[in-house]
Amino acid sequence: MKIAVYGAGAMGSVYAALFREAGYEVWVVDPWSEHIAAINANGLRIEGASGDRVVADIRATTDMAEAGPCDLIVIATKASGVGAAGRAIAPVMVDGALVLTIQNGLGAAERISEHMETRNVLLGVADGFGASIRAPGHVHHNAMKLIRIGEIDGGKSDRAERLAELWRGAGFTARAFEDIEQLIWEKFICNVTLSAPCTVFGVTVGELMADPARWEIALGAMREAYALAQALRVNLSFDDPVAYVSAFAARMPEARPSMLLDHLAGRLSELDAINGQVPILGRRHGIATPYNDTLVAVLRRREEAFEKPRA
Repeated sequence: MKIAVYGAGAMGSVYAALFREAGYEVWVVDPWSEHIAAINANGLRIEGASGDRVVADIRATTDMAEAGPCDLIVIATKASGVGAAGRAIAPVMVDGALVLTIQNGLGAAERISEHMETRNVLLGVADGFGASIRAPGHVHHNAMKLIRIGEIDGGKSDRAERLAELWRGAGFTARAFEDIEQLIWEKFICNVTLSAPCTVFGVTVGELMADPARWEIALGAMREAYALAQALRVNLSFDDPVAYVSAFAARMPEARPSMLLDHLAGRLSELDAINGQVPILGRRHGIATPYNDTLVAVLRRREEAFEKPRA
């Protein structure tokens, strides 16, 4: 089987390394030329939860056309990169090929659909992963709890089950789910609670929870996202959103959300796909979103000074 990982950041690099170790032909595609050059020259060094080693024979390129047709393409970009990924992947799609897109936030399927058909696209949710790039060609990961896979339109499918089995064969914990929208929204609600508030205040999750005034702002942002989920009739697994997000956050007091890490590094974040989605959907459904309006306005102003993403 030939697998391409489009987006060889920290998470994508972990995916690629474990797939290669499972014996698949693996390509990584990313515009970061220094990272691509390091992988081609020295292999991909992975350290952390799965051990410390160099994985050789991963083929790396900045051009999806060089990788060509694949059996599976995993889109592991940030949410803002999904559209560009869809545009690059469309010309090499062949009958029977599958695309699995794994991002934070909402809207991945819609961004892909602007550039290609989505009948062979499935959605994924990465739960309990933490990873960072130490240097070009060198990635660290803290954990890898679960990969959740499902059809865009929901329901059981044999191909979702086969994909989950493929991931399990590469050393991941993976499961196919009937209602991937539920899982995307449950993670989204947690991300809305923590991402922008931690970033605005420059604090860890534990520090955010420890300050009653700041935590109330985080819960205000969460309640707006929860109201949207109710308006959209998302089948959430909980009735008490405060208890749900509080339990989620309490498990990772030292964590700093990726949005905060991006801002500390002077990079554009996934703001538009996470807290930025709440005001957009709020206007569409007549739900006021003052907490997220304010958080997003502050962070957009900060991001005006940041570097543009690599092209």
